[in-house]
Amino acid sequence: MSPADTLRLLLLSSLWGFSFIFMRVAVPEFGALALMLVRMVLGTVLLLPLLLRRDYFRLLRLHAGPLFVVGLMNAALPYTFLALATLRLEAGVTSLINAATPICTALIGAAFFATPIMRQQVLGLALAFAGVGVLSAGRLDFSAGGDGWFILSALGATLCYGFAGNYSRTHLAHLPTRVLAAGTCATSSVILLLPGLLLWPAEPLSGMAWGAALGLGAISTAAALLLYFGLLASAGATASSTVTLLVPISALVWGFLLLQEPVTLQVLAGMAITLLGTGIATGVLKRGRKRALG
Repeated sequence: MSPADTLRLLLLSSLWGFSFIFMRVAVPEFGALALMLVRMVLGTVLLLPLLLRRDYFRLLRLHAGPLFVVGLMNAALPYTFLALATLRLEAGVTSLINAATPICTALIGAAFFATPIMRQQVLGLALAFAGVGVLSAGRLDFSAGGDGWFILSALGATLCYGFAGNYSRTHLAHLPTRVLAAGTCATSSVILLLPGLLLWPAEPLSGMAWGAALGLGAISTAAALLLYFGLLASAGATASSTVTLLVPISALVWGFLLLQEPVTLQVLAGMAITLLGTGIATGVLKRGRKRALG
């Protein structure tokens, strides 16, 4: 990976890690659905200019149905689940649970999309789930004031992402990345429009909440996707796998620096186990060893 690609990778992980900070700040005032509506509408407005070619809009029309499914399962639902999770869970913990997405992708692929799980992935799957177990230990309290439902909400997001990844690969892999990204933002905006407006907060919103919401849409959605396009084109799929391991670290650091979220031994142990398992399951660690040896 070139120095420029390495810089893109670190910046991308920081922008996506910062999304958990933005949600932690804005969700208490906006609510999850209203905040995600702002995020996706702003992302759509900023990404649609990338489609200023007639053939791109034709692709959007031809694949409106599958794009609607991906908009629901890759954006509207998981973003809302993660926003709900950040009402109680620290940004770093939420992002670490979200790092199990490749694991859910592999399991759902094997169960519903005839995608085999390779032998070397089994250890990674087990380790990643063990890491989530460590993160959740002592917090799966489903009584009033407990964290249990919020942990399940974060896990629900990983299941949605797992389905969406397999569905996209099966039905939309031939589309240009910009069409898929802008189409996903647009369809998720349509899905979130009515519930987001119905649940729009009655009280005036603070400038800090609006700033976090706009940052979530502009920086952690539109700008991050554009950066991702460049990284994918230049460095390939390996970089996109590696960023999965870096985003939780970024969220943990930003949460500690900006929100004074505690970094406990339990969180560090859960992070190490989860990311190790994810790295093994996705093949990132194996590819890294090959590059080092080569």
